[in-house]
Amino acid sequence: MIMEYDGTNYYGLQLQASQPTVQGEIESALLKLTGEKLRVLAASRTDTGVHAREQVVSCRTVSSLPEHAFIGGLNHYLPEDIAVRDAFRVSDACNVRRDAVSREYHYLILNRTARSPIQHRFAHHVPGTLDTAAMNEACQHLVGEHDFASFATALESRIKSTVRRVYQADVIKDGDLITFRITASSFLPHQVRNTVGALIRVGLGKMTVDEFRSILEARTPGLAGPTAPAHGLCLMRVNYPHSWEELRN
Repeated sequence: MIMEYDGTNYYGLQLQASQPTVQGEIESALLKLTGEKLRVLAASRTDTGVHAREQVVSCRTVSSLPEHAFIGGLNHYLPEDIAVRDAFRVSDACNVRRDAVSREYHYLILNRTARSPIQHRFAHHVPGTLDTAAMNEACQHLVGEHDFASFATALESRIKSTVRRVYQADVIKDGDLITFRITASSFLPHQVRNTVGALIRVGLGKMTVDEFRSILEARTPGLAGPTAPAHGLCLMRVNYPHSWEELRN
């Protein structure tokens, strides 16, 4: 299933006791639609308040509903801030998390003096003028295979390595909106938001590009500084070695 959601009202994707989560809403809707108590697997975990434009989720069901009826029925039971955009059957060998080759995230910054009541759920407001050229120069140090420990808030025991491969990282400006774009094999906890926090400091002239590079090279958890707020972050897409048409069963 290809899912889109506004993460504002949820404590992240994964199930949490007594807290609303995206996974909880999806599984509740699946139960109402199919009568089965199903567990879903997502390609990329998103934290509290983080959004997704193209999250990939899978489940194992015995339902024989046609794809169009499955999509329509699931959307009927899902809340307005979560939607399934597409759904199709794949082989049992398909694993949406393990088979993904990269994930792309965007972080949206509103860079102007006045805040925006319309954008406030999806863009982080930074009133000071940002130097996007300096931010882009810093971004180039992110590309490639590096140890990103300095950009992780906390290292969980399940994380065996802090080395990640970043395929693309840049900053683009469109009027008063600035978007940080990053694609990587996978990410450490809070890696993208910590990176944005450091890039904002570079853009405001509070940190040099050389200092940014030194933070990366230090490989010290928490060194990157303030974490950017969650609401500016959005999972844009998950990439696989094959197209969806090839994966359809």
